[in-house]
Amino acid sequence: MDEQRRTPERITELGPDEVFVFGSNARGAHGAGAARTAVERFGAVPGQGHGLQGRSYAIDSMSGFPALAREAAVFVDFARAHPELTFWLTRVGTGIAGHDERRVAALFADAPPNVVRPPGW
Repeated sequence: MDEQRRTPERITELGPDEVFVFGSNARGAHGAGAARTAVERFGAVPGQGHGLQGRSYAIDSMSGFPALAREAAVFVDFARAHPELTFWLTRVGTGIAGHDERRVAALFADAPPNVVRPPGW
């Protein structure tokens, strides 16, 4: 995979074997931002706040930074176990959840090459 490839600001479609990775909450209330896009376009399931759903993957970013760190680690392991998929990681946890972008980016520093990260991550 091209190491210069970065997640665009807005994702409206996916290619084959691509997954949209978004910040969620534990309840799976996907009402705004990337979570809403995940429901409307990529098969996210209302009421499901974690993991693979349709062509999207939810990471709970609203239950505090320790929970986000655990969820990020689970996601990185999942991505490593599925090299056949490309994961488009959005800026999870840095919008409404309010986490520091540098701290969140560090959680994904060891992500495998099939995880496409936002610019600066």
